[in-house]
Amino acid sequence: MADPTARVLALLALLQSAAGRSGRELSERLGVSDRTIRNDVERLRDLGYPVEATRGNVGGYRLGSGGKLPPLLLDDEEAVAVTVGLRAAAGISGVEEAGTRALAKLEQVLPSRLRPTVDALRSTIDRGPENTGTDAPDPEVDGVVLQEVARAIRHVEWLRFDYADELRLVEPYRLLSWQRRWYLVARDPQDDIWATYRVDLMRPRMPTRRRFEPNPLPGGDYTAFAMRTIAASGWLVHARLRIDAPAEKVLARINPTVGVVEPIDENHCVLVTGADSLDTVAVYIGMLMMDFTVESPPELIPRLRLLSERYGRAAAGS
Repeated sequence: MADPTARVLALLALLQSAAGRSGRELSERLGVSDRTIRNDVERLRDLGYPVEATRGNVGGYRLGSGGKLPPLLLDDEEAVAVTVGLRAAAGISGVEEAGTRALAKLEQVLPSRLRPTVDALRSTIDRGPENTGTDAPDPEVDGVVLQEVARAIRHVEWLRFDYADELRLVEPYRLLSWQRRWYLVARDPQDDIWATYRVDLMRPRMPTRRRFEPNPLPGGDYTAFAMRTIAASGWLVHARLRIDAPAEKVLARINPTVGVVEPIDENHCVLVTGADSLDTVAVYIGMLMMDFTVESPPELIPRLRLLSERYGRAAAGS
């Protein structure tokens, strides 16, 4: 690569895309000598990039962390991916404004060949509207809360927070994003009970700064555990319904996160389900197309009666 400026930028891109690269690899990728690589590394250092040399049999270089964020060199696919990711950050309060600023900077310098792709994404991807009427609005997660939970997981420290009017102290293990909600999978160290918590309902207390000895989830699949428990504990309201159908038939009709099915006999089972409002439960339970009886809560029955009357009027007048 003859152009020194283009070569230095290519060297910076290689260093940014890996934790470390050997001098030989850089020489072969750029088609220059080891001495030229050393000179270009010095040029990057003069420009403020903290390029660190590593020792060993082959030696090499890595881009260290500096006092400020240097310009990033992204290839076409990375630039489009970052654009999409920044647009998706709109659901996290505390991050939305910063994401908008970063997105504006990125779109300002996008190559003209990428603008049609980005414009297509912008015109075809929307943020879903908040639920209206009697249903609860889509929850917004405070970015500060997410950061605090992630920090506790990263540093293997107990996490203390208020949840459903109770003070909780847990061992945090994983964050999960699903259906515009964020969840924490954690273990109660006192009774060894694993649970999934809605992050938008958490109010963290002061950091504990107390480390714990990790006790991984049996089976190790945190995502599968969270998906199983969201139906039982991850909603604002819950319902227990007796279904006049075999458990296998009900399981074939629902998503695992919609409910937990408990067989009673060959022809009956219990569905424990939930949502952010009883109106939502009343609507989607009818989508099972199976007879059922409400065991709890009693407040669900008037909503079912209202829907029944409304459907009856619609059928009679159609």
